[in-house]
Amino acid sequence: MERVRVLTGAGRSGKDDTPTNPRGIPYAPFVDKVEDYVSTREDVEPTLRKFQEMISKYQFMELNLQRRMTGLREKIPDIQKTLDTVQFLKLRKDETDPIETTFELNDTLYARANIPPTEEVYIWLGANVMLSYPIDEAETLLTSKLTAAKTSLSNCEEDLDFLREQITTMEVALARVYNWEVAQKRKEKLEEEAEKKNLKDTSA
Repeated sequence: MERVRVLTGAGRSGKDDTPTNPRGIPYAPFVDKVEDYVSTREDVEPTLRKFQEMISKYQFMELNLQRRMTGLREKIPDIQKTLDTVQFLKLRKDETDPIETTFELNDTLYARANIPPTEEVYIWLGANVMLSYPIDEAETLLTSKLTAAKTSLSNCEEDLDFLREQITTMEVALARVYNWEVAQKRKEKLEEEAEKKNLKDTSA
């Protein structure tokens, strides 16, 4: 039906005015009255199919968000650790004695090093790219990246809760339409039996 099509996508004008959350995820339609969506049993199957498609889309977005959150939860501690190191080097940059430390070469191998006071650090930016930064710029960059990652994680958590609410709403809508069809079948059967009885009484 047209009402379902408008709720699940763009209308005839091609413009989609479905309300969304702050990140553009559309709200699921709340089915208060089934009759607003289906008027005959012929409308039931396409309506159920539309609702199921919406559930599948929400579930797909949910899966992508979960993957993104996993990546962010791994990334944030690394950024924080790097920022802490830069801030420590910044505090020591005016000293003359080198810092003796160990650094990780891989998961099980560490090396010892003496780090002289420095005004510059090298930061991995990903994709095998490393750039040198003045220590103040490095601190600013890492602080910005850490803030952005935490904000992104918070948004993902909020969106995940939102998606789960929409999935529940659509599952309820699906059940209501299905139950409406069952009730209609029962009603039609009773009417058919009553009609047969009337015909039998008339012919008797």
